[in-house]
Amino acid sequence: MSGKREITPDDLMPIEAYEADRKAIKADIIKMKKHRRQEVGPVCCFYFENYDTMWLQVQEMLYIERGGQEQIEDELSAYNPLIPNGSELTATVMFEIDEPDRRARFLAKLGGVEETAFLKFGDEMVKGLPEADVDRTTADGKASAVQFLHFPFTPAQAAAFKEADQQVILGFDHPSYRHMAVMSEETRAALAQDLD
Repeated sequence: MSGKREITPDDLMPIEAYEADRKAIKADIIKMKKHRRQEVGPVCCFYFENYDTMWLQVQEMLYIERGGQEQIEDELSAYNPLIPNGSELTATVMFEIDEPDRRARFLAKLGGVEETAFLKFGDEMVKGLPEADVDRTTADGKASAVQFLHFPFTPAQAAAFKEADQQVILGFDHPSYRHMAVMSEETRAALAQDLD
């Protein structure tokens, strides 16, 4: 892990160089991401982001879309806010239902779910805050299948989260999705590295 908190244009590989090493680069980051993923309930998964996961996302977008220099600024402004700043964890949250009709019915009841995520450990509770880029619940109460959350920590909460071998619960307190999961110690330890 790089420990960096912002991707700059100088951090990016030329497309040709990335293409040559793409398979190995993706394999390394996928291995690291294994302990940054947490399922919560039957259809939700949290993917906790960091510099490396967002760097890969930007490189992939540039590789796939081939937008050149003009694309770089857009990708950096989209993905840099999801790199944890040292006093937070950040996550892409996905509600994964393959069947379109069932997914639509499910999301129609899930409005505001992005306001109900939490992390609980010891006596501490850290509430998730949605990324402020766009409202991900429509006026009629339908939630987006993809949410972007920040979990802001106080210094005391960060110190408590870093303590090994404690129970960390990740969940939602939403009337239509009250599910929780206990993080593995490997996941807690990986995410603790995002905090100063």
